[in-house]
Amino acid sequence: MKITKLLTSTTILSSVLFLTACTTFTSPVGSSHPEKETSANTVTFQQIRNATIKLNYAGTKFLVDPMLAPKNAYLGFAGTVNSEVRYPKVDLPVTVEEVLDADAIILTHLHADHWDEAARFLVPRDMPIFTQNEADAKTVRKDGFTNVKVLTEAGVTFNGTKINKTIGQHGTDEMYQVPPLAESLGKTMGLVFQRPDYKTVYVVGDTVWNEEVEEALTRYKPDAVILNIGYAKVDNFDDSIIMGKEDLYRAYQFSPNAKIVGVHMDTVNHATLTKAELRRFIEEKHLDKQRALVPNDGQRYKF
Repeated sequence: MKITKLLTSTTILSSVLFLTACTTFTSPVGSSHPEKETSANTVTFQQIRNATIKLNYAGTKFLVDPMLAPKNAYLGFAGTVNSEVRYPKVDLPVTVEEVLDADAIILTHLHADHWDEAARFLVPRDMPIFTQNEADAKTVRKDGFTNVKVLTEAGVTFNGTKINKTIGQHGTDEMYQVPPLAESLGKTMGLVFQRPDYKTVYVVGDTVWNEEVEEALTRYKPDAVILNIGYAKVDNFDDSIIMGKEDLYRAYQFSPNAKIVGVHMDTVNHATLTKAELRRFIEEKHLDKQRALVPNDGQRYKF
């Protein structure tokens, strides 16, 4: 079973990159325009699309997991539900130039919906890039990137902001008992951003809920938790390879002082949870909508 993405031809790839580089995409509902910080020590979060997000700490902009191709650029992931559906299912909410206005990129892992061919083509070769391990760093360097470093659980500081690696598991224990699937799912990480006098933000990444997630929530006591929550499914398994709506509820209860932000929806073929469904769930559970957040693509929050 394979969940790697394929392009139909180099002609398609060329058109994808041309459109990505040249097109200004439609803005979404919600804030999508650059904003000045309203007060000192504010962290700005922006949902771009899928797992692609931006965080601004003290003027340093971190871009996480860029997928930059326009709508319908790629075949659906083989071996997953709805594989006949092309992705991305929606366009970027802002221009590629605005997405790439960043000081560093962090790749939680190298699946194609987190680091696609368009990003590999368009990201400047000297951009600082952080990966989860040396194996991923080596792969990124092969594409000509010259400033690639590896994050650690002890943390790495960039421009005064500390970034800690956390451990994720991209699927259930049962899934990892199937060698081909385990190889495709691979390893992944989460991220904890810390800076003196700033809010702590935990980007949980592509993972199921497990003891490592609970340990990170307990250890770092984040003020904001970003959950990849699209409930993405592979063939022949009932469970998901990432979190779902019940995990948002779990995080909401586990970290009662944190804002919980759900992302990674409405973009790739195998993500079965939609923003609309998650918002209905939040209503049904009577969750505080100032804490349980479901951003539109392009929307910003301040922490």
